[in-house]
Amino acid sequence: MSRTIVRTGTAALAAVLLPLSIMPAAYADPEPEPGATAMAPDPMALTREATAIAERAAASHRGLRAQSAPTADDLDAAVDAVIADGAVGVTARVETPDLEWSGAGGVREAGKKTAVKPGDRFDIASNTKTLISTLVMQEVERGSWTLDTPANDLLPGTFPEGVTIQHLLSHTSGAPRGPEELMLDRIDDPSSWDQTIDALREYYSEAEHLAVMRETGWLFEPGTDFSYSNYGYVALGVMLEKETGQRIEDLVRKRVLKPAGMKQSDYPTDARKKGPFLENAGFYEDEWRPMTGLHPSIFHSAGAATSTTEDLADLNESLLTGKLVSPETVEQMLPPIEGSADPSYGFGIYAVEDPCNPGELLYGHDGAHFGTQSISWGSPDGTRQITLGWSGRDYSGNTEPIFDIGVLLEPMLLATC
Repeated sequence: MSRTIVRTGTAALAAVLLPLSIMPAAYADPEPEPGATAMAPDPMALTREATAIAERAAASHRGLRAQSAPTADDLDAAVDAVIADGAVGVTARVETPDLEWSGAGGVREAGKKTAVKPGDRFDIASNTKTLISTLVMQEVERGSWTLDTPANDLLPGTFPEGVTIQHLLSHTSGAPRGPEELMLDRIDDPSSWDQTIDALREYYSEAEHLAVMRETGWLFEPGTDFSYSNYGYVALGVMLEKETGQRIEDLVRKRVLKPAGMKQSDYPTDARKKGPFLENAGFYEDEWRPMTGLHPSIFHSAGAATSTTEDLADLNESLLTGKLVSPETVEQMLPPIEGSADPSYGFGIYAVEDPCNPGELLYGHDGAHFGTQSISWGSPDGTRQITLGWSGRDYSGNTEPIFDIGVLLEPMLLATC
């Protein structure tokens, strides 16, 4: 399947959005179409799983204070264990004042033999939201916007009345989640693996994302609840482009990646991969299948970026220590934010229990792409970082997970103590 790619520019996008000014008649949770939940499971599932692993690590640390923290050899063994448990590939990193460790295992692509290396890139999916929220808060610092700026002031006629920048940042706007509705619009048979992969390889404009966001319907009155929304972050990306007159990929590179020293990271606008890459993989009909060539426009500014574990650690350190925005702005970004649910979510960043220090927190994000997942957390002082990327998501309908990422994540957390 081939498609001519014509990216919608800011001016053209505004023209497309103007007819979408009819407000939703009611706030209701729309019924998911058949097949939607198969390829786009609960977007907060990974966050809840990872949060539970952090809590488990904290309980383990409290019960085993007399024992030493896991060593580099222990972490190497944990990488081997999670691959033996069923993961396709993994790359991981721990940074503390006393330990700098990186490890990798498995293969870069399902069905192939090339081994994963610690510096391999991967799709970071919703970790992209930290990049976008940083750019938004830079605009707030510049005085371009405030957190209370009505979203319709920036993209007229696109949102229900009352939606603000803060609502979009904190997933309290009521916007539907996405992007499964976009995919299903191009799939005749939602049970077909080949049609699904073809749809994931196509280009989707920002205008299409926002049009489907409008057509799908709002879930609740803004500020009254929490519901994770990829569409909301696509909207923030469009706002940034309109405000600055620059492409979002250029803004990310100039104002986040470069100052954070993230030299191996990118915000791609096509499906080509730069350098060694941990490819997406899905388990379907009793086998791991490669999911290569997925187009970043399926997520746009909600999840298009690629990175490495080292660069994600640099992102957390740079953001949390006030190198990308002021320390006062960092405090605004951190949870708890009114309306956010458990897990505790702020502005493109959430908190988990610090296993080493009772009552303290680690901050970061995770990312769940269609065949790769990732986690990036750091301490507020920037001295301790845990970053992890792994390939292999189950689309077979199994009731039990194929592998437990906690086999690796828990010792990584304890190694920072």
